[in-house]
Amino acid sequence: MGEKIVLIGAGSANFGLEAVSDIFKSLPLEGSEIMLHDTDQEALKETLAVGKKYKTEWGVNFSLNATSNRRDALKDATFVVISIEVSPRFGLWDEDWKYPQQFGFKQIYAENGGPGGLFHSLRIIPPILEICEDINQICPGAYVFNFSNPMQRICHAVTVKYPEMKFIGLCHAIAEMERDLPELMDTEFKNIEYRAGGLNHISILTEVRYKDSQRDAYPLIRDKATEYYKNYVIDFEKMNEQSTSPGAERGIFLKLFETYNYLPITTDSHLGEYLPWAHSIADHHAILHFYKSYKKNCMTVYRSEEMHSFYFDKKRQSKERLVELMEAIVEDKNIEEAAVNILNNNFIKQIPNDIVVEVPAIVGKKGINGIKLDNYPDNFASILVNQVGTIRLTTEAVLEKSKSIAFQALLADPVVDDFNSAKSLLDTMLYFQSEHLGYLK
Repeated sequence: MGEKIVLIGAGSANFGLEAVSDIFKSLPLEGSEIMLHDTDQEALKETLAVGKKYKTEWGVNFSLNATSNRRDALKDATFVVISIEVSPRFGLWDEDWKYPQQFGFKQIYAENGGPGGLFHSLRIIPPILEICEDINQICPGAYVFNFSNPMQRICHAVTVKYPEMKFIGLCHAIAEMERDLPELMDTEFKNIEYRAGGLNHISILTEVRYKDSQRDAYPLIRDKATEYYKNYVIDFEKMNEQSTSPGAERGIFLKLFETYNYLPITTDSHLGEYLPWAHSIADHHAILHFYKSYKKNCMTVYRSEEMHSFYFDKKRQSKERLVELMEAIVEDKNIEEAAVNILNNNFIKQIPNDIVVEVPAIVGKKGINGIKLDNYPDNFASILVNQVGTIRLTTEAVLEKSKSIAFQALLADPVVDDFNSAKSLLDTMLYFQSEHLGYLK
C-alpha cells in the first residue's frame, strides 16, 4: 500500500498539473493515491480530467481522485501539499502593490514584504490556519508542505498555532544556483557542493566548493560574478508576452553582492521587498515585465492544451523538489536538501529561534532536520533581523484578530517611513478588502 498525497489548491494548473506529473514519474511512490482538492470545482474537474488522461497514456500505478470536501480529502493523508491563493488573486495583488504607492511607500512587487506583503499575509494566513486545523484533527501525523506566499509569515503563524505539526515551506528559487554556479565555476553541477540560507526570498550563498577537490570556489565566484550578472541583460524588444526569463532583475541583487560580499539567491522583485533603499536601484522594467507575463500565463497559457502536454512531457525537468523530499522520507534516504523553511533551531545564530528560516536539511524517515550554517555573516544577518518584529506582529494580528496589532506590524516594516500615511493606508485597505480583512477589529 502506498502513500496518500493530498494536493490542496490543485485547481491551479501551474501547481496541480505539475505536481501530478512529477508524482507520476516517481517509482518509490508507485501505488500511492493522489487526492486533488480545490474550492473551485470547475478548475478541479479540469485538473482531474487532464491527470486521468495522462495516467491512462502513461499506464502508471497511481489512483487519482478529486473532491471539493477538504475534510474528506484529508482522511488518512500521509503527505499534504498546500498551494492556495485568495481570489481574485491578481486583482488583490494589484491593490497590494498600487495602494501603498498612492500613500508614498516605495515598495517593490508587494507579494511577501513591505506593506503589500502584510496585507497579503493578513488575507491568506486565516484560510491556511483553517486547513491546518483540519489536518491537526484528521491526519496529525502527515507531513505538510507549503508553497503559498508570503512564506515567512505563513510558516511563522502555523508554527505558533500548531507547534507539533510537521510543516515545511518549499520554494524553488534555489534552483537558480543549478543554472548559475556551473557557469561561474566552469564545472558540472554534479561537481558542486554548496549551502545557502537566510529568510525565504532574502537568502545568500554561504559556502561553495568543488566536490572533487574540496577547493573553496567563493574566491572565483567573487571575482567573476559582477561581470557575469551584468551580462544577464534582456532584450525586451525580442521577448514575447509569455516570456518569464530569469535574466535582468539584477540592480538590487548586484548592490547586495558588492556591499555584503555574498551572492543572493533571488532577484530584485523579491529582494527589494524587504529593503527601504531598494526602490532607487531596482530593475523596475524587468520586474513589471515579469509580473505582466506571469499574470497572463496564470490566467490563460497554463490552462492550454499545449501547456498540458508540456507538464506531462516525461523528459521535463521539474524545478520543484516536492517528490524528491517525499521519496527521501519514504525510503529513508537521508539526503541533503538545499533549502527548506523550518523553525530556527540555532541554524542561523543571529535569528531568534521562534522565526522560520530557510536552510539546508537532512531528509529521511526521522523527518526534516535543519543544518546549522556556521559562521553566518553578521553583516547580512542584520537585514534579516529587521524582519523579525513585523513577522511576529503579523501572526499576532491574525490570531488576535486585531487591527491595532496589524498597524503595529505595518509600522515595524523597514519600508514604512510615515506614521500618518501608514494609518491612512491601513484604513483604506480594510475598506477596499473588507471581504477578506473585515475580521480585524
